[in-house]
Amino acid sequence: METQTIYYDNKIVRNFAFATALWGVVGMLVGLYAALQMVWPQLSFDFAPTTFGRLRPLHTNAVIFAFVGNGIFMGVYYSLQRLCKARMWSDMASKIHFWGWQAIIVAAAVTLLAGYTTGKEYAELEWPIDIAITLIWVVFGLNMMMTIVKRKEHVIYVAIWFYIATWITVAMLHIVNSFEYPIALFKSYSYYAGVQDALVQWWYGHNAVAFFLTTPYLGLMYYFLPKAANRPIYSYRLSIIHFWALIFLYIWAGPHHLLYTSLPDWAQSLGVVFSIMLIAPSWGGMINGLFTLRGAWDKVKEDPVLKFMVVAVTAYGMATLEGPLLSLKNVNAIAHFTDWIVAHVHVGGLGWNGFLTFGILYWLIPRIFGTKMYSKKLMNAHFWIGTLGILFYAIPLYWAGFTQSLMWKSFTDDGIIQYRFLETVTNIVPMYALRALGGLMYLSGALIMVYNIFKTVKTGVLVANEAAQVPVALPAEKSANREHWHRWIEKRPVQMLVASLVVVAIGGIIELVPTFLIQSNVPTIAAVKPYTPLELHGRDIYLKEGCYTCHSQMIRPFRDEIARYGEYSKAGEFVYDHPFQWGSKRTGPDLARIGGKYPDSWHYNHMLESQSISPGSIMPNYPWLLDNTIDTTLTPKMIRAMRALGVPYEEGYDLKANEDLMVQGNAITDNLAKDKLQTVPTSEIVALIAYLQRMGTDIKNQAPDALPAKESKE
Repeated sequence: METQTIYYDNKIVRNFAFATALWGVVGMLVGLYAALQMVWPQLSFDFAPTTFGRLRPLHTNAVIFAFVGNGIFMGVYYSLQRLCKARMWSDMASKIHFWGWQAIIVAAAVTLLAGYTTGKEYAELEWPIDIAITLIWVVFGLNMMMTIVKRKEHVIYVAIWFYIATWITVAMLHIVNSFEYPIALFKSYSYYAGVQDALVQWWYGHNAVAFFLTTPYLGLMYYFLPKAANRPIYSYRLSIIHFWALIFLYIWAGPHHLLYTSLPDWAQSLGVVFSIMLIAPSWGGMINGLFTLRGAWDKVKEDPVLKFMVVAVTAYGMATLEGPLLSLKNVNAIAHFTDWIVAHVHVGGLGWNGFLTFGILYWLIPRIFGTKMYSKKLMNAHFWIGTLGILFYAIPLYWAGFTQSLMWKSFTDDGIIQYRFLETVTNIVPMYALRALGGLMYLSGALIMVYNIFKTVKTGVLVANEAAQVPVALPAEKSANREHWHRWIEKRPVQMLVASLVVVAIGGIIELVPTFLIQSNVPTIAAVKPYTPLELHGRDIYLKEGCYTCHSQMIRPFRDEIARYGEYSKAGEFVYDHPFQWGSKRTGPDLARIGGKYPDSWHYNHMLESQSISPGSIMPNYPWLLDNTIDTTLTPKMIRAMRALGVPYEEGYDLKANEDLMVQGNAITDNLAKDKLQTVPTSEIVALIAYLQRMGTDIKNQAPDALPAKESKE
């Protein structure tokens, strides 16, 4: 067979490897800082960019898209070239991808800390950055697919299947969820509203976990675990079932994040059914990984790389069992909105994504630098400190989650709610302290890794262009034995791309389309009116400060929630909410019926110094809201945007909206003046008060016959 020498591009692998380590430390450090604020809220220093509401989205984006994202690209660029026996299609495309992705990360960090956010979890970045993500993702996909097309191997290995499905599905999710109506450079409103926005967001949010944190890492597992163990993957047939069943089932499971909410019951039920079905393919993948190590357990004991990978695959199995169990309604009723969910997410994030990334870095760095790891002892130290860090992180939060749920649902013998909400917070602060300790340990392990890698790199020299002998053309296929039927598509990457898109699109179409086309899925309520201009500004401030990260706006039809907060939430209440704000965590109480519960002065003082109103509160202070003013020049654009999105403001209202804004603002400042609190009607605090006082008031005092018949029953 005639061969030629090609050179694998290790420079791009090195760049993504260094970026992975860097952003991993940054993302974990931000997470630790946010965790410490849950114990000592004064650590926000009354400074807007360092409050929990702004740090939390920065932490999630840094860990998901910076740390894990760069880890994906590091592994893909290394493994794809070797699996295809071809250098990447374009060195320039690789460079554009790398530097473009890093620029997006920096832009995300700056804008999120500045308060520019869409207010949608895991999709907080504003529209210019969304466009940049799309363009860079296309560059990555083109480079990947063209490399596969020019490969010197007949079949594409299972790892590449997962890479292809990841690329096309993430593109679909990002584009559909990012439909926005821009009104300024860094301000837009979601195209969707209320129930529809919630469904689209968690279709995206759940599958961001599925197709960014899971499927590409499964591809990496299928390549790097057999390489590290020097053994073939356990079962080819199991990998086929794992791949197709997983990508088909995963896309349906998003609604399990919205159980007991105003989402139609049929959509909730679909989410539950498909979530339970996910156990089989998920555990099939875990078994395929762990069984690859059969007979190699002595090597696992000695090799830190395999230790990291074994814990990673085990964490994947545990997280993918717990997720479906959490989708059961009786379990969800206990866990949702509590710290149990935070623990669950971090078992996957720290164990599966983190440990697999560490294992790959330890395996890959010595090879591209032509040397050995500097210290095996430091690798083992990292492993044990990181493992203990996961346990110290997760176990206290499971404890906190059970405690929260039990306290929320406790009644006295007289049928009265037993605990004030604040008591349920102060009671679990020690668990938050232990969680922070776990995060510190995990970060310490990552810092040990960075030092170990630094010393390793110093002892070696980058093999920037690694020589390899490959066939000049595809070798002739052997046909002595009948091929497995799946080989047909393994030789056709474009067809696999199309097939993957069809498989993942089915669930999305069946779940999303009826919610938009069938009016009965989102019944309207006549009493619900659009927000006033001042309330719209206040809602934007609520988003900017990340209030949704700690507060929900969704009262579920449970005895304790109705007793604590008021009438349960109806789908028709949210038809003008662009975006929806149901939240996913209750560090603070639900705000769906907060309107009219307290006087304006209470909200003013609460935002100025929360502990003076609620002793023991872990909410940060927001003194800048008293000094900052809203930009009333945006008001007409806001109204026009809402009209374009279907909110029924009268034609021409944008021209007089600021007049109504001043009338309402003056009324609030007059109320505050009665309590000797001075401010101006265009201050941010006044706008926020207007929004908070509006929440839930449209139907809170309505008689049952004012609601649609379908909506009025409990």
